[in-house]
Amino acid sequence: MAITFLRARWENLIMANYSIDPLILMPYLPTGLELDYCNDKTYVSLVGFMFKRSRIFNIPIPLMGTFEEVNLRFYVKRKVGDTYRRGVVFINETVPYKPVAWLANKLYKEHYIAIPTRHRINLGAEIKSIKYDWKINDVWNNISVEASIESREMLQGSLEEFIFEHYYGYTKISDSESQEYRINHPRWRVNNVNNSSVQCDFAQMYGPDFGALSHQTPESVIIAEGSDISVDWKRKRVEL
Repeated sequence: MAITFLRARWENLIMANYSIDPLILMPYLPTGLELDYCNDKTYVSLVGFMFKRSRIFNIPIPLMGTFEEVNLRFYVKRKVGDTYRRGVVFINETVPYKPVAWLANKLYKEHYIAIPTRHRINLGAEIKSIKYDWKINDVWNNISVEASIESREMLQGSLEEFIFEHYYGYTKISDSESQEYRINHPRWRVNNVNNSSVQCDFAQMYGPDFGALSHQTPESVIIAEGSDISVDWKRKRVEL
């Protein structure tokens, strides 16, 4: 029986998706994985969402169970037998609480940092307005959308389906070793985005490899309603 490490609820996930030269991603690619392509393109996504009701081994996290997370991720796949496991690799994950970042880095060997964050969520009868802010070097960055309240299924074969339908996480441990873990959640419903804005200093946040994204318009901005999620404790080592 699988042991669950993390239970939480993820809500209002904004994804700003940028096509990127695959050569930029190769140094970040964990062992045993391939880049995942959509219509012959590789993507990185700037993500903002609400992390709610967090529980570690089913124990609530006092005073720190609800917070904003912002991350930059790209898309990979690993061949297992005759099938592929599709997953994500995080360049960096940002949360407001140092103990949360420390725990994730210690147990997961991920790339978390703790900096000030905030959010604004306004829900109307037909429109919702979502904004996530994070502060780096005394400057507030943000990602925001105005979207319809009514949700719909993701379109089969669409970019939004490609972005969201990755259920594994992968971490580069060294040049010869990586880790795989499973993220469990149902297929999400999405909202139609009417307007969006991204104000991010990618070089300051994620390093010079990603600096050009500050001057690039995202190919798409999408938002999913989210759901309860769980992350399995068991991690598989992938080695050369």
